[in-house]
Amino acid sequence: MSTASAPIEIGHVALTVRDLPGMTSFYEALLGLERLSSDGASVRLGAGGTVLVELRGDKAARPNTGREAGLFHTAFLMPSRADLGAWLIHTAEKRMPLEGASDHQVSEAIYLSDPEGNGIEVYVDRPRLGWYDAAGAIKMTTEGLDLNALARTAKAPYRLPSGLVVGHVHLQVGNVAEAEGFYHDIMGFPITAHYPGAAFYGSGGYHHHLATNIWNSRGAKARTPGMTGLAEVGLRADKGLLPATLTDPWGTSFTVVEK
Repeated sequence: MSTASAPIEIGHVALTVRDLPGMTSFYEALLGLERLSSDGASVRLGAGGTVLVELRGDKAARPNTGREAGLFHTAFLMPSRADLGAWLIHTAEKRMPLEGASDHQVSEAIYLSDPEGNGIEVYVDRPRLGWYDAAGAIKMTTEGLDLNALARTAKAPYRLPSGLVVGHVHLQVGNVAEAEGFYHDIMGFPITAHYPGAAFYGSGGYHHHLATNIWNSRGAKARTPGMTGLAEVGLRADKGLLPATLTDPWGTSFTVVEK
């Protein structure tokens, strides 16, 4: 299940990293991402010839404390539940520490972080007919996920699926109402759901392509340059929907390419 039918979807995420070789090796090992190009200062990794993660090396970058505005997690969407199950077994074999696992009704998700503290979600969508409550609104919950049952869906050892995409990006902001003013009112994303301290935005009926929360970043100001973490989110959009570049009130940059 991809999000390609939506008028706006996530293309890639760019991260500023201190250890470019180490972070490259981590993402290659984690998901099997292909190294698509490199110029010595940055590396672009992806699946099926499409860039999903760009790592920009900067040894002098200040470490992100986790309380600044910016990235909460990058969420990689698997094409099938069997792919997610195979990947779960892969993480166990590689002894990669997981941080959480949840059934959100719209999806099944597993959480961890990269070596520089950037959050990662790897998930699979549930069938869309099950996303809605009795009133027809998208309903997201957070329940326990049966990892043993998920692992049993694996049909073969994990291999990078060509249909892997960045399904959504979850952001840290200083104020949710102000975030809604930007992401809904300016960028035009419908608000699909609310949690305490968070809002979710989805294009074309998708449960969410972007989310904003203040769980670790309440009152955060705009990010200062020269810090590790999120450098840019790349979007793919139908012609004329968005300008080529946008920046939210906390300094998170978006670049937009036409589908």
